[in-house]
Amino acid sequence: MLASTVALYIAYSVREEKLCCARALQDQAESMPGLLLGDAFPNFEADTTIGKLKLYDFLGDSWGILFSHPRDYTPVCTTELGQAAELSPEFTKRNVKMIALSIDSLEEHYSWSKDILAYNNDETVSEIPFPIIADDRRELAVELGMLDPEEKDQSGMPLTARCVFVISPDKKLKLSLLYPATTGRNFDEILRVIDSLQLTAHKRVATPVNWKPGDCVMVPPAIPEDEARSLFPAGVYTKELPSGKRYLRYTPQP
Repeated sequence: MLASTVALYIAYSVREEKLCCARALQDQAESMPGLLLGDAFPNFEADTTIGKLKLYDFLGDSWGILFSHPRDYTPVCTTELGQAAELSPEFTKRNVKMIALSIDSLEEHYSWSKDILAYNNDETVSEIPFPIIADDRRELAVELGMLDPEEKDQSGMPLTARCVFVISPDKKLKLSLLYPATTGRNFDEILRVIDSLQLTAHKRVATPVNWKPGDCVMVPPAIPEDEARSLFPAGVYTKELPSGKRYLRYTPQP
């Protein structure tokens, strides 16, 4: 009788602790300020599938992309990580280091990685070509504003949203995309955005809607006509508009 009473008390205590933790995380998820474009990205330290790392040391002088996943062994996450692994050479070609995050343990990550590789049907690859952060206490997800207050696991704990953070070599946040847990990302679009970010970081241009590398780019309105002609010797084309304002200016990609 005593043993069963103690067991019930322990089970009740564990359940109450989980509920309290879930409520605390829910409150944090609803009040997280998140990161703003141009902010210095936190130089966090984390346990990953390649060992403990500190973000700045891992990135070095490279660009970085950090993308989060709601949970291991979930269908959408598995397809996303499979696609990210397949496109890893494209990110490397752009001098971008990849790092993923999921709210499970390292042991789960190691096992899940086998499923991801099997999804790709690539027997020539033995490991995921980028580290996966273990964030089973959701501490980093809270710090970076990644929790989705609307999506919860079976125990009522909020899941991480599908965040994409692109970090420049000076460790500033240059892009932030936020998808709900139920919607998979388009990694071809992420590569396209990185191409735009890297181009506009070094050239005084902007990229128009649906731009792809090699397409014409736009001359920002702040550049005067005379300066534009000297900056872009390939020529500047201005589209005539009913307003008479000459702000739609194009030039071949420099």
